[in-house]
Amino acid sequence: MQLKKQLLIFVVLLLAAPARLLAQDNQFSGWAAIFHSHKLSEHWGYSFDGQLRSHDEVSYLKHILLRPSANYYFAKNKVGALGYAYIATYGRTPSNETTFRPEHRIWQQYTYTHKLTKHVQLAHRLRLEQRFLGNTADNKNDRYFAQRFRYFARAVIPMKPDSDVFTEGTFLALQNEAFVNVQNKNKVNKHFFDQNRAYVAVGYRFSKAFDAEAGYLNQYIKQADAYVVNHVAQLAFYTRF
Repeated sequence: MQLKKQLLIFVVLLLAAPARLLAQDNQFSGWAAIFHSHKLSEHWGYSFDGQLRSHDEVSYLKHILLRPSANYYFAKNKVGALGYAYIATYGRTPSNETTFRPEHRIWQQYTYTHKLTKHVQLAHRLRLEQRFLGNTADNKNDRYFAQRFRYFARAVIPMKPDSDVFTEGTFLALQNEAFVNVQNKNKVNKHFFDQNRAYVAVGYRFSKAFDAEAGYLNQYIKQADAYVVNHVAQLAFYTRF
């Protein structure tokens, strides 16, 4: 009973932020991602994730994201990271011409993981990003710098736990991430709140080193004068060494 109550509270918190806001536009897209982490020694390691994200109705590839980092392990459940990200954003003009905008980021983060129940772990991630956005193809004076803060929480819930350490089997993944602008918001969307991403997925852990999951992500985006809800079908792979 206690486990059910805790999971219910987590699901409510997961979905509460996007549910409270009134959307004006809906989009449908697909994302594919791979997340890799590699511990090299007691304290040092690295991570990398690469992602492909489509435009509305999976009409074309909109984003390519490459994000490596160097990690420092303060403890098994406390990890700091310093990373870089490259984001290529493509668009289409009304005349169907392709546009392009590059973005470079430097980011710092701290991740803390703890047990929510005997079989469920909850990870908290705090990330600060310095964003360097390049010119768009049709505007050579649109380059700017901004900073953004992100808070991310994720729980992996084994469907049939058989031990304290989950090493194989089906699981449910629940996560939420909130984004806020902390510098130069007038160039981003003119608001402190930037976006929220709520996500639920079903996955399978093949071993301690490999997970695969598929799920639904609700991306709630605050624009300057409108809201957008992006309904995302996501396929993700996780590797750990």
